[in-house]
Amino acid sequence: MSHSPTYQEDFWQNLRQHTGARIALGKAGSSISTEELLKFQLAHAQARDAVHTSFNRTELIKELKLIHHEAIELNTLAKDRQSYLLRPDWGKVLNDESKAKVRSNASQYDISLIIGDGLSAQAIHRHIPPLFKILIPKLRKLNFSLAPISLVKHARVAISDEIGEALKCRMSIIFIGERPGLSSADSLGIYLTYSPVVGNTDEKRNCISNVRPEGMPYIMAAEKLTYLINESIRKKISGVQLKDDLQISLKK
Repeated sequence: MSHSPTYQEDFWQNLRQHTGARIALGKAGSSISTEELLKFQLAHAQARDAVHTSFNRTELIKELKLIHHEAIELNTLAKDRQSYLLRPDWGKVLNDESKAKVRSNASQYDISLIIGDGLSAQAIHRHIPPLFKILIPKLRKLNFSLAPISLVKHARVAISDEIGEALKCRMSIIFIGERPGLSSADSLGIYLTYSPVVGNTDEKRNCISNVRPEGMPYIMAAEKLTYLINESIRKKISGVQLKDDLQISLKK
């Protein structure tokens, strides 16, 4: 008497070693295996946790002090996580207290570095310290003047326009937690805008996405961002007009 197997491996399973995406899951009967179902439920729970994790600015300020850089804490019109999720427009505007704080720090800087929790504070907690230990020395070596680093709670990308304009910076760069996926709850996104002013649209920005050890490594992200900063300031543009030709530049 023969017995058919209860679990069938997918023909393409060897491809799984090359990606974190959910491919080649195999089958148990007409459905996926219990093991893969539990992994899916775990990933979904981790994504939800990432969205609702609080932004721990106290610990991050300690880390920034280790690289000798001043930081200021700012808040948007969104007073809590629920209002942030229900009113995306509130995450793009500073509250009155933070507006005054930014104005008191205004000067003629080259770059405003902004850190916002976005949809994954976990991305900020895990990746900003190691990334900034590489990035800040590179920017100092190039003699860019840096505004105090802004730590913004309940932030959306467009908040970088208001902060950069108020600080009178030539450029604003926001580091923000990306929308969590089912295989990446802690992806960090970086958005660069030349001549930041309130009302800019997304076509004015360059984006570096999925910064994390399993995605774009810190060293590569810092190299790409430094390249874009130099090119943006040299050409006085950003966004769709500014092309990422770093690979071409390296081959020359």
